[in-house]
Amino acid sequence: MGQKGFYFDMENCIGCSVCQIACKDKNQLEVGTSFREITTYEGGKFPNPWVSHVTMSCNHCGNPICADKCPTGAMFKREEDGVVDIRDNICIGCKRCIEVCPFNGIKYLGKEKRKVGKCNLCFDITEKGEEPACVAGCLMRVLKYGEIKELKKLNGSKDTVSPINYGNTNPSYIIKTKNKNIKY
Repeated sequence: MGQKGFYFDMENCIGCSVCQIACKDKNQLEVGTSFREITTYEGGKFPNPWVSHVTMSCNHCGNPICADKCPTGAMFKREEDGVVDIRDNICIGCKRCIEVCPFNGIKYLGKEKRKVGKCNLCFDITEKGEEPACVAGCLMRVLKYGEIKELKKLNGSKDTVSPINYGNTNPSYIIKTKNKNIKY
């Protein structure tokens, strides 16, 4: 079994939100719902201010707590690529997965649908050899996807590559940080 994931180069991200818009468009999401969130951090003082952007969606964790806590088994991890996905036909919209996800990667799709949704790494198009919508849309080419083992090799320096973690979830998301001295 492989493990697909994301690599994000914070150093060169301009915070344009195209990755978020591409995801919304591909998934035909309602206004106010987004599977990919962008957070902007600002700090410093004149003459040394700074700004950084982080884009994040589901991190397709190695140990997805959302799948462990799903009472129906709707949330699951695909064997072939490690993508965490949802079986819509058995999701009851209880929101337990939303409550336990430490990365805010799962969204409630509204009272009408009564289901949850999230990034599934666009496996319907990546299986055809294309990139996920967010990666294909990234103007600065700072967002990449692939086998997490390969993505970890992209930067080469452990000082500026930051694997994120929470508990024992083992997210498949690598961040090339902008400045290791900045506290987020």
